[in-house]
Amino acid sequence: MPISSPAISPMANRLLAALDKVEFERLQPDLELMSLSLGQVIYESGTQMTHVYFPTDCIISLLYLMENGSTAEIGVTGYEGVVGIALFMGGQTTPNRAVVQSAGNAYKMSAKSLQAEFIKGGTFQQSLLRYTQALITQISQTAVCNRLHSVEQQLCRWLLLSYDRLHSDKLVMTHNLIANMLGVRREGITLAAKQLQERGVISYVRGTITLLDRPKLEATVCECYQVVKSEYDRLLG
Repeated sequence: MPISSPAISPMANRLLAALDKVEFERLQPDLELMSLSLGQVIYESGTQMTHVYFPTDCIISLLYLMENGSTAEIGVTGYEGVVGIALFMGGQTTPNRAVVQSAGNAYKMSAKSLQAEFIKGGTFQQSLLRYTQALITQISQTAVCNRLHSVEQQLCRWLLLSYDRLHSDKLVMTHNLIANMLGVRREGITLAAKQLQERGVISYVRGTITLLDRPKLEATVCECYQVVKSEYDRLLG
């Protein structure tokens, strides 16, 4: 598929789109288009990281993996950001796992190319640091939400963050996968999703969650969603 196609253009990623012409022309030869499938592991906890990924139309979930095998999502990244911030924040590994939550495309860049451009400063460096600050806010607010708010509110926050990063009102995801993401019991997700469906907020058929009424979803979610959204809007535009 040609790189000029709008669906897979590097410009579909907001960080790459923010680059000035000179920066983009320097980086373009180092951008490799990747097709990512649902459930694909981008990197594992503790392993050496060799690339970063700039999503265009996929969502990548950052998960913390416990010794007993249980997981909990700490953040999500879509077309607004980059996966692999450790590579420009001074590290080569990370304690979390990165898994494709919604299939799609991303541009891969080697650690060497990323770091060479990052140390030049400029728009690229500024955009990556602003995104990192926004991601830290999301991770921090996720911890608060998981501790203080109901499963239904957590589900609403997760759904809104996901729909914000999709080019569709349909999300392919099972209750079991959502439960693993949120670190809660599957029964809790099933009950919360059923209540949202009964109120006409979403429909759930054969693993596809369709958004029916966004205002109702926003009215149900806790303040955590707006805190994160406001910070992304402030830092990334």
